[in-house]
Amino acid sequence: MTRPDHRFLILADDQFDPLTSKTANSCVRYFPERIVGVFDRRHAGKTVQDVLGFGGDIPVVGDFTKGLALGGGATAVLIGIAPAGGQLPDEWRAWLKTAIEQGLEVWSGLHTFIGDDPELGPIAKKTGVRILDARKPPAHLPIADGRAAEVPALTVLAVGSDCNVGKMTAQLQLRDALVKKGRRTSFVATGQTGIFIEGWGIAVDAVVADFIAGAAESLVLQGAKDHDIVLVEGQGSLIHPGYSGVTLGLLHGSCPDAMILCHQSSRDFIGDYHGRAPWVRIPPLPELIRIYEDAARPVRQSKVIAVCLNTFDLDERAARDAVERATKETGLPATDPVRFDPAPVVDAMIAAADEKKKHKH
Repeated sequence: MTRPDHRFLILADDQFDPLTSKTANSCVRYFPERIVGVFDRRHAGKTVQDVLGFGGDIPVVGDFTKGLALGGGATAVLIGIAPAGGQLPDEWRAWLKTAIEQGLEVWSGLHTFIGDDPELGPIAKKTGVRILDARKPPAHLPIADGRAAEVPALTVLAVGSDCNVGKMTAQLQLRDALVKKGRRTSFVATGQTGIFIEGWGIAVDAVVADFIAGAAESLVLQGAKDHDIVLVEGQGSLIHPGYSGVTLGLLHGSCPDAMILCHQSSRDFIGDYHGRAPWVRIPPLPELIRIYEDAARPVRQSKVIAVCLNTFDLDERAARDAVERATKETGLPATDPVRFDPAPVVDAMIAAADEKKKHKH
């Protein structure tokens, strides 16, 4: 899949906030020039900058039809949030029907496939409108057999203390910094948001469990073509009771040479309990590092080489203290690659890539 030069209206009604609209927020961060507006009745009249703290003067609107007309007219609707229960609310169905009937594409990362909807699917086919269900996995995925370990490129997997701590964002920031230094670096998308940003990938959380590692392996093999460093987007966490399975599949399938540990500095417990009280405490960073290295070891001798922190909810002094503390606790380079200079982590990656290349010759 490639990302044509669409003009997107992002659908994020009632959930457009720094922590509740990951897909919307990331698209705003990485291709703001393609976004005509965000539809969210709760924040209507504000700008994206007002709500997120970045993104500039992209308007937030409370009228879906008027939103479609922004910026000379949207050409696609991008679903930027997940509705409760993963099901399409009736209001959403009416909005999407309006967009499709006007000839707009629909880009969705929901587990519910819009193209299979009994009402919307036939309308899209009749009007010749494409519905992109980014979470629909490709057919004929392989069983992993360790081939990712054989690529000459350095493969680096982002791993995390929890979901939604910035694994994708860290890798994208590091990729951009590595490219600026002349390193041929690819970003491998393993979730719907990364696919929207990068234009290709596989949403591994929608893959049948037996093939998660195989999907990761095939992505690394593709990402390593004509590149010296492959940055794999992480998913979930090995300590998350709900999502650890996809994390382990990614870890063993991608056979990383190295890992980057990602953590939100202010978070003490696993955060997503679907309404339940927190009960899984996040261990200290050194213990997390041991957990990931031990899990990787039977398949690949992989080391955590740096730490990326998410400090968005801390003031400047607290954020710098958190980075300094992480460096002291782990003995590894650390930074917040969005807020601060990514150089400490970038330099660690370059050193690892050069070391691998030296041993290959």
